[in-house]
Amino acid sequence: MRRSKTLQRIRNGEIIKSCVLGHFIPAYVAHAAKSGYDCIWLDLEHRSISVRDVEYLLLASHQFDIDIMVRPPVTGKTQLYRYLEDGAAGLMIPHVSCPQMARELVQAVKFPPIGDRGIDNAGLDADYHIHDPDTYTQWANRETFLCVQIETPEAVNRIDEIASIEGLDMIFVGPGDLGLRLRQTGEMSIDQAWERVAIACKQNNIPFGGPTLGLEEMRKRRTQGAQFLVNCSEFQAFTLDLANKIHHFADLD
Repeated sequence: MRRSKTLQRIRNGEIIKSCVLGHFIPAYVAHAAKSGYDCIWLDLEHRSISVRDVEYLLLASHQFDIDIMVRPPVTGKTQLYRYLEDGAAGLMIPHVSCPQMARELVQAVKFPPIGDRGIDNAGLDADYHIHDPDTYTQWANRETFLCVQIETPEAVNRIDEIASIEGLDMIFVGPGDLGLRLRQTGEMSIDQAWERVAIACKQNNIPFGGPTLGLEEMRKRRTQGAQFLVNCSEFQAFTLDLANKIHHFADLD
């Protein structure tokens, strides 16, 4: 059973170097790992990849020792932890606007005593039944992570409650959906929303992050305390390769 690079970075107070994948490109997993990225955000909310192909990508992540954080298209309990059984290092759940939903997600994907996840112990995450159940469940609670997306004004207004929930590992600002809604309501700017999330996460000692479009925004979010910074996708890799993009992170140290 492998250790999560994302969680290692969090525990060390370091930047998590992340990129995005939304298509079945196994080579992207290898190149991201070799370029020095810690985590690939695999987007299944807005992209469609077959179950078998997702399983292959997760297997490749173990082969090349890089985390894959799945953003699933579903929120059913058994559907969520199937991704973990198949080898995902973490899950990122979109549109979490209230504490109750966050608590239900913790219950779904964490084993007792934190949550109520069902045990199989025969998937890739458990090295196919090699380890005893207690060793496996303790590892899973320690080395897999749950991240929720803040994408609505309600979520920002309730960020103090959400960030305080035990078993939640990371907060992720979704500026696309959040910005769309904030432009319509006018109650705050996207920068004000980022700042409120940053303050709440600092007070609750929970890491946060989100997409960053360029070096200047990466610096800005890092100054606010963000650890999880996303700076590349397979679309961008067509014009500027992963190895070049990752040099941006060096400027943040």
